[in-house]
Amino acid sequence: MDYSIRPLTQEDEPFLWQMLYKAAHMVEEGNLTVQDAMNNPDLAKYVKNWGHKDDSGFVAILESSNQPVGAAWLRLLTGENKGYGYVDDRTPELAIVILPQHRNKGIGTQLLTHLLAAAKTSYPSVSLSTRATNPAVSLYKRQGKRI
Repeated sequence: MDYSIRPLTQEDEPFLWQMLYKAAHMVEEGNLTVQDAMNNPDLAKYVKNWGHKDDSGFVAILESSNQPVGAAWLRLLTGENKGYGYVDDRTPELAIVILPQHRNKGIGTQLLTHLLAAAKTSYPSVSLSTRATNPAVSLYKRQGKRI
């Protein structure tokens, strides 16, 4: 399948909520909804009011339907707003999610490559917090990341 990658914009926030919902494995937990992710302050900080000056990311778009199929983004969470992967107030946290039916097609690799290349201009490092059962662990290891 052919897809393109473009920078995330404020208009992509609804899609990021869907991706956050999937990243948090709320789908697997039964009757939880995207709204539950939005109402969870520990999760909401990764997406709420997307488009701050320190926010950056990319979205993969399926060219045949112009539908988004995955996203990778960075957000600097500092002070009292620390996230799961907090390192320090200068290290943004990374989130990446590909819709299940589009995984293992190189989309995650391309998103991560774009995001990390862009991040190099602003940050010496990025942080990622993940579960050992996350299907993307092999992607991170192939990229030479410490898990």
